[in-house]
Amino acid sequence: MRDVSTIPLPPAPGATEHISLALADSAVMLPGGRHEDELDSPAAATTWLVDRGLAPEDTELLEYCQNQLADLRHQLRALFAAQVDGTPPERSVLEHVNRTLTRVPSAPLLHHDANRGLYRAPGHPVTQLVEHSMAQIVEDAAALLTGEDASSLARCGAPPCDRFLLRTHARRHWCSTRCGDRVRAARAYERRRSVVHER
Repeated sequence: MRDVSTIPLPPAPGATEHISLALADSAVMLPGGRHEDELDSPAAATTWLVDRGLAPEDTELLEYCQNQLADLRHQLRALFAAQVDGTPPERSVLEHVNRTLTRVPSAPLLHHDANRGLYRAPGHPVTQLVEHSMAQIVEDAAALLTGEDASSLARCGAPPCDRFLLRTHARRHWCSTRCGDRVRAARAYERRRSVVHER
């Protein structure tokens, strides 16, 4: 898997092993009000899928498929946020995730045209490819949220970063060294400031 991420941070812990975390983290808020989105165009969404082995090199997603992938990211972020916050996920989120799991067709459809008569063929091949990829991503999310790593899921504690991660140890609450350095620098600044105010 090559990683040509446009996000100027390394993958968050767990995102290399869990494709669902990688999708959830494919958009991020950065300091200075910057927002990076790896799915911001059909070409970018295609690259994201191809780079993760979820689509062949010659794939060309349409805007409809890009929007479906971005919508799945939104649903996964809501699902992960509920897990991190210890709240039940919204019913509509669970329904969307379950629809994604079961949408992948298992048989070619029956078609008819004047020249060929009845024949069987898959539906739109790119749409099916994206639906299959999304089902794989959701399968990974379901395994993560019901497995032993579920309690390690966390949100980056370095605002404005909003990526998710798997904590590698209890004290780690940020997705990258860069975010951790920002947290430590802010704490050091607050300590110096409080010492100055006490004088």
